[in-house]
Amino acid sequence: MELLRGAALLLLVAAAAVCWAQQDQGCTCSKNKRTTNCSLSSGTCQCMSFGSHVPVRCDTLTSKCLLMKAEMAGLKKAGRRERPKYAYVDNDGIYDPDCENSGIFKARQCNGTSCWCVNTAGARRTEKSDTELKCSELVRTSWIIIETKHSERSTAVDASRLKETIKNEFNRRYLLDPKYISDVVYENPYITIELKQNASQKSPQDVDIADVAYYFEKDVKGDTLIQNGMLHINISGEPLKFGQPLIYYVDEKAPEFSMKRLTGGVVAVIVVVILAIVAGIVVLVITQKRRGKYEKSEAKEMNEMQRELNP
Repeated sequence: MELLRGAALLLLVAAAAVCWAQQDQGCTCSKNKRTTNCSLSSGTCQCMSFGSHVPVRCDTLTSKCLLMKAEMAGLKKAGRRERPKYAYVDNDGIYDPDCENSGIFKARQCNGTSCWCVNTAGARRTEKSDTELKCSELVRTSWIIIETKHSERSTAVDASRLKETIKNEFNRRYLLDPKYISDVVYENPYITIELKQNASQKSPQDVDIADVAYYFEKDVKGDTLIQNGMLHINISGEPLKFGQPLIYYVDEKAPEFSMKRLTGGVVAVIVVVILAIVAGIVVLVITQKRRGKYEKSEAKEMNEMQRELNP
């Protein structure tokens, strides 16, 4: 009997050890909420990206392409068909992207009826065309300009301290090397953050500035992708609350847009300039005609005066 009890105890201990080992294999992806099937591998948490089942590391940022795909998969699963508020990443809004196995965007993106070429940030850089469109390369976005502003504060913002704080927080939260933050410009209440990263500068260990800008955008919009906490930037002991950001992309090669792509503001400026030129020409013609009539009238009066003086 004692022998049976000892064997049962050993079985219970072994079962508990197996359960503990299985629990130890589970982990939480600290840098990406949109993951599944997480497990520890050589002490590093690795998960599958939701919606694409591509493995991602949790000790660094996930690529923007996989994050967008995960978001679209979540919307489809929830039965939502319209874009969520503030889901825009460029003028075309969020879409379900095609990603390479490495997680980067494929150079050509399609929605079933039309195709277009994108940059490394996933932003469209050509006109939309049919499915025969060819995109020879994925053009790198080497310069990203983030424009935002802060809400009203009780204390003033020191520009130099703001720059230093943003560099430190981007390094801590997004793992971005401060050398890639080329400038932080402050004009109360507007803040401009410039990120620059050429292909020759970026090492395999560096996070991409396009991914950093996307993580920051999600943080500001209250849809953080990081598990532990929100973005916190304090200046003079007071939290800095950002407004909705505008993000501009500058590629290593110029985009290939036609006049149709021009924004309403640019078109309006062009129209105003053309109208001003036309108005100037009309005024010039009218002035010349009036001047001609005046000169003819003056000559006629001079002739009549000469006749009267010389009868």
